Amino acid sequence: MGKESACYQHAEQPVAESHHHVIDTREAYLAATAALAAGNGPVGVDAERASGFTYSQRAYLIQIYRRGAGTFLFDPPPIGNFSELNDALADAEWVLHAASQDLACLREVGLDPAHIFDTELAARLLGIPRVGLGTVVEELLGIHLAKEHSAANWSTRPLPESWLVYAALDVELLPDLRDRMVDLLVESDKTDIADQEFAATLAKEAKAARIDPWRRLAGIHSLHGQRNLAVARELWLARDEFARDVDVSPGRLVPDASLLAAARVLPATRQALADLREFSGRASRTELERWWAAIERGRTATDLPALKAISDTLPPPRAWADRNPEADVRYRAARAALQTVTDELEIPLENLLTPDYLRRVSWSPPEPADTASVGQALSVLGARRWQIDVTAQLIADAFVEIPQTADPISDLKS
Repeated sequence: MGKESACYQHAEQPVAESHHHVIDTREAYLAATAALAAGNGPVGVDAERASGFTYSQRAYLIQIYRRGAGTFLFDPPPIGNFSELNDALADAEWVLHAASQDLACLREVGLDPAHIFDTELAARLLGIPRVGLGTVVEELLGIHLAKEHSAANWSTRPLPESWLVYAALDVELLPDLRDRMVDLLVESDKTDIADQEFAATLAKEAKAARIDPWRRLAGIHSLHGQRNLAVARELWLARDEFARDVDVSPGRLVPDASLLAAARVLPATRQALADLREFSGRASRTELERWWAAIERGRTATDLPALKAISDTLPPPRAWADRNPEADVRYRAARAALQTVTDELEIPLENLLTPDYLRRVSWSPPEPADTASVGQALSVLGARRWQIDVTAQLIADAFVEIPQTADPISDLKS
């Protein structure tokens, strides 16, 4: 069940080993829910997935700590739905590190906080150079927190005790870290900024399904024929379906490079595919019939894909000087103006304003490009009120001042 543990040490002293029980029954889960409801103060929350090992992004361990209750480690698959725990903690502030990485898998099991404190985001707003949990904990609390199991396969059962100790420490320190950060945010007059950022993190919608996700194949740009692309598409779709069925990361079954090699060569027979040296992986030979069927579908497809993907993504700024020189000048001038504010506020540029927002208003500025119209454009894109207050006038002024420069492109590049 729960543990009121503090098995970490200051400086470089070793972590004390102690047994951690993983809750994997509804009875134990409901008892833990009652204990957490009776605790006090904010709730430290973390989730461990098996990214790179499994197809799904589900949580394979959920860790929760609350003062007066202790630490609880939950095994989500056998427990199923966590709605009772969500209701019990509805009024509490949930403390997470890099909340945007965990919210989706928490919501998948019914855990959906109403209020959060994101210690990773707070670290950015406070100007802390390195924002990993271990680094921030050491800097602000003086405690060394080892992170050796962060990339482990958390779908492993049973979970090793050393992994459980690591997982427990992640949440046991979060309330103390949150308290220290609250004081620092007050001292730096950034409490309102942090509140807006936390609310935006909670409100952010999941990304829409990508069009032609098969184009994510690493190296897809090296295929120049529509037929080759059709075969690559069918191989990717076949691998994705198989990976979902067996819950294994697609790249662990057959690497991207193997799919591309087959799409590039277009083997004429099943044996030719089997003889392809580059076609390797856990399932390349055992599932040969599957891959050959995909190749045949691609070889006979009539709905050939376009050579280039349809996308509203802007070109990278390094290409703007040739493709849209006026936008390049606007972008460079506005970025330079914002950089002065980042130094003053000690907030990284990417947190002062989402880089894509700056690129989009620079590429297609509103008319007229004044403070109000730039602010409105940023708001439509998703900028927070504090970001608009700080950046809109600077961006508008930078756009207006550009024509006064005799040779702006040369001046900005010099």
